[in-house]
Amino acid sequence: MARPSGDAMAAPERALLSATLGVEIDAELLQLALTHRSYAYENGGLAHNERLEFLGDSILGQAVTVMLYTENPTLDEGELAKRRASLVSSVALAEIAVGIDLGAHILLGRGEILTGGRQKSSILADCVEAVIGAAYLSLGPDVATALVLRLIAPLLADPNRFGASMDPKTSLQELSTRYGKGLPHYEVTDSGPDHSKRFHATVLVGGSAVASGDGSSKKQAEMAAALAAWAILQRPSR
Repeated sequence: MARPSGDAMAAPERALLSATLGVEIDAELLQLALTHRSYAYENGGLAHNERLEFLGDSILGQAVTVMLYTENPTLDEGELAKRRASLVSSVALAEIAVGIDLGAHILLGRGEILTGGRQKSSILADCVEAVIGAAYLSLGPDVATALVLRLIAPLLADPNRFGASMDPKTSLQELSTRYGKGLPHYEVTDSGPDHSKRFHATVLVGGSAVASGDGSSKKQAEMAAALAAWAILQRPSR
C-alpha cells in the first residue's frame, strides 16, 4: 500500500507527539493514522486512516468496557452502557484530540484545511481511534489498552462528565437558564451527497455563538455542539 511521503512527519514532530501519547508508535503506522482521506485523494489515492480507525474503535470499546466493569462493581448494565457511550462518543474523542493538540499533526486536503478541518470533531475523533489502532499494530494489545486509559483519564477526572455527556442538550439548557441567558438556539447546515451527509451545528446562547459540533445526523451534531458549549459555560463555576 502506498504511504504518504511528500509530507512525512519530521522526527522532532513525531517525537513531540510520541511524548504526548506516552508511546512510540512505528513511524509509518503513525503517519497513516494521521492521514485523512481528503489528503489521500488529493495525492494520487494514497492509503488513509479509515481501516486503522475501524480497528481502533474496537480496541477503544473493549478497553473502556473492561475498565468500567472492573472499577464499578455496583453499577448495573444500563448505567455501565451509558458511561461507556459517553466515553467513546465522537464528542469525547474530539475533546481528547484537542487536549493533546492532535489536529496540528493531521494530514488534510486543501478543501478540509480551508473549511476548518483541524477543528472538526468528526475528523479529530476518527484520528484518535486510528492512532489507537496504530498503537495496537505497532506495540501490541497491552500497550494499546494502556494508551486508551491514559487518553480517557482527563474525562474520568471531570465529576460532571457523565451527567452532561449523557444528555448534553438538557444539561446546556439548565446551565443557560441558570445564568439568565434563556434557551439555547441551534443553527444546523448539511453538506455532502444524500447517502453520506455530514451535519454541522452551531449553538447560540444569549444570542451569541458559543460552540459548534459535527455529526452524521442533525441530532448528533446538535448534541456535539451542546456538550462543547456546556464545557465552555461551566468553566467559571469550577
